[in-house]
Amino acid sequence: MRSSLVVVGAGPRGTGLLERIAANAPEPYTGAGLDIHLVDPHPPGAGRIWRAAQSPLLWMNSHAEDVTMFTDDTVDMAGPVREGPTLHEWAALPGRTFADRRLQGSYLRWVHDEAVAALPADITVHHHRRRALRVSGPREGRQRVWLEGRDHPLLADLVVLALGHLDAEPDDEQARLAAHARAHGLVHLPPDFTADSDLSALPAGEPVLVRGFGLAFVDLMVLLTEGRGGRYEQGAYVPSGREPVLYAGSRRGVPYHSKIGYDLTGARPPLPRFLGPAQIDALRALPEGDGTRRTAARALIEKELGFAHYHRLFAAHPERTALAWADFEAAYATAGPDERGDLVAAAVPDPADRLDLAALDHPLHGVRHAGAEDFQEALRGHIEADLRRRHDPAHSADLGLFLGLLSVYGQLARLGDTGPWWHGFFSFLASGPPGPRLRQMLALSRAGVLRFVGANMTVTAEDGVFRAASETVPGVVTEARALVEARLPEPTVRRTRDPLLRELHAEGAGETADGLLRVDRADGRILDRAGRPYPRRFALGPFTDGRTPGAFTRPRTGGPAFRQNDATARAVLAFLRAPAPHAVG
Repeated sequence: MRSSLVVVGAGPRGTGLLERIAANAPEPYTGAGLDIHLVDPHPPGAGRIWRAAQSPLLWMNSHAEDVTMFTDDTVDMAGPVREGPTLHEWAALPGRTFADRRLQGSYLRWVHDEAVAALPADITVHHHRRRALRVSGPREGRQRVWLEGRDHPLLADLVVLALGHLDAEPDDEQARLAAHARAHGLVHLPPDFTADSDLSALPAGEPVLVRGFGLAFVDLMVLLTEGRGGRYEQGAYVPSGREPVLYAGSRRGVPYHSKIGYDLTGARPPLPRFLGPAQIDALRALPEGDGTRRTAARALIEKELGFAHYHRLFAAHPERTALAWADFEAAYATAGPDERGDLVAAAVPDPADRLDLAALDHPLHGVRHAGAEDFQEALRGHIEADLRRRHDPAHSADLGLFLGLLSVYGQLARLGDTGPWWHGFFSFLASGPPGPRLRQMLALSRAGVLRFVGANMTVTAEDGVFRAASETVPGVVTEARALVEARLPEPTVRRTRDPLLRELHAEGAGETADGLLRVDRADGRILDRAGRPYPRRFALGPFTDGRTPGAFTRPRTGGPAFRQNDATARAVLAFLRAPAPHAVG
């Protein structure tokens, strides 16, 4: 009997798993044949997010040279390395190009096709352009995967969920806002993938409140300006007259930091240093749920990030330091948080060269402006300063911090349940937009198409309108008949709209306090609420507590997603190699 593997989700993560199965199959798989069923209504490789059917105005937020789907010798994995081209090598683009998403989708389709071609002859791939609705079957027996529009399920020895970003049912606040919009004929667009939102309901010339200042906002900004016929000339924005006026704010009140616009020269910080596998093992031994683990993890995160920052400062800009690196490093290694502050003050004379994570995380904390126009000018100055700094190698300690962030995320992927702070902090500092997008933001602000609201933006629904306010500009209130939540839905298994995952949760699949699906750190098997792994069910991706940084991996950075894909692929193949993988219960 041929074995059967069902992979739900044929986007980048499903494609990465397929590549690892192809790389590992000649070694551990010696079965009588294998059918791999890829279930996804969207094209294999590109999936939903990177599909061809979207605006060519939407870019990736990574340089083409920083995007790869192939492993290298920096990945800590048991399987073989199979090198391949980065996006810029494959597409013959300059390395620092920000490619559009449709081109990335073509690259992903090519990677998918290459992975399929690399499979042994007795492994066959079938693509089902449907949604998976449900998985049933006993813990120890074959699984049944029920598909939309089909009366009979796919039989599977194993199932892997690679679902990507999830749609979600509204939380209580979003439900109240939606009800107010329905009652008063307003427009309310809840959290969503921006390319899937119906923006036609946002009228030209009218104010639109936008909550969220990350990558979803950038997409929204592009589609409502250039997407409606506006253009940029010599750094200025020329409106088409079809744009709404965007009033944008968020918890921080500022856009994500620009991508760094220069290359690393010299040695990388030797990472991990203070947060590596040994420390992760120690953290895993701490209790969950009472904050003990998260508090201990955050202390190590801060120490590791400081090390990465100062290593780069001392290595690249020694004239701005007052101690020898060996002396600083030895003292830093044993210093507590307060002692580190004194050490840094003595060793780094210029406060601008010191790492202040709290100030980075909340740049408008305590800042107040007397009026809206004063704040517009001040925030434009903030964006301009960020662009200058992120494109000036004199501030390359920022690049050291960036590498520290990547290292920390790679380690935390082994830990799980780190709480909501870390992912948002990482995204704000390390996963921001291309510099040209922030320059466009400045031009839109000067043209009056974009207005800044401030930090801790509040939205109320009353008197037949939406109202926005911020503590940054006390007393200023903006009214609008449209509200857009410019962010992806939170990936919670309780509120997901995915019927398959919702039913797994109802049947007892475990979740973290923040609603992520719990998985075994070793191989991605789904855990039940008692912490026991389901033998035949796996999950990979941002809806799990093993989520990894960004959508793609930078070459030669260790690639925790590659490590996870490899471990799951090897576990799948080893299971299917066993004498009786088809046991039925």
